[in-house]
Amino acid sequence: MTAVIGTIRMIWRYPVKSTGGERLDCADVGARGLEGDRLFAVRDAGGKLGSGKNTRRFRRMPGLLHLRSCYPDGPAGPPALLDPHGEAVPDPDAYLRRYLGRADVALAREETVSHFDQLPLSVLTTATLDWVRSAVPGVPVDERRFRPNLVVRTPPGTRPFAEDDWLGRTARIGDTLRVAFVRSSERCAMTNEAQQDLPHSPLILRAVARAHDTRLDALATVVTPGRVRLGDSLQLLR
Repeated sequence: MTAVIGTIRMIWRYPVKSTGGERLDCADVGARGLEGDRLFAVRDAGGKLGSGKNTRRFRRMPGLLHLRSCYPDGPAGPPALLDPHGEAVPDPDAYLRRYLGRADVALAREETVSHFDQLPLSVLTTATLDWVRSAVPGVPVDERRFRPNLVVRTPPGTRPFAEDDWLGRTARIGDTLRVAFVRSSERCAMTNEAQQDLPHSPLILRAVARAHDTRLDALATVVTPGRVRLGDSLQLLR
């Protein structure tokens, strides 16, 4: 038996980690996640990746979220880096060095170490997004705050954080894609960061922390590769 819990409303891919991404109508999904997702990152001379936080692997590089990235010719080719006005820059490395004020940064393709913070696929429901909006009235909130790959439209009355019920279960998306939900993301201050038309606000992370221990979404691994399309159903398998 299966239970349909929603349909795919948005598909997001982020060709360059920690920049704004591109919305898609469909995407191939393999063991690594959406084809081309976070395949590139801004890397410094010490090997750390540009991010909104400082950790053993990541270096905070303020301003990256005001940029966007896309694959003009599909994920088989190189990504384009778009400036804050949405214009593709001719030389991404030179632009990043000027923009970030660092002489040691360059776009780097993933090698042996994954660019992902955690697992390769992030799924978020409209029910949870609606809750966040209600928790921080007056603060512009949309899915870009949380950088999911898939946004699932859930039926009216679905409780927020319904993604918790998926953990430990397998789901079918569309005709062939199967994923296994493992855990939820632990959110950091990056959810508060300004990006494009979204202003900085510390209220978002505070609200998620109070209500749900900073956890939000469902992270998954890919069991059976396939293709995801807008409008596909997401079915939990029993």
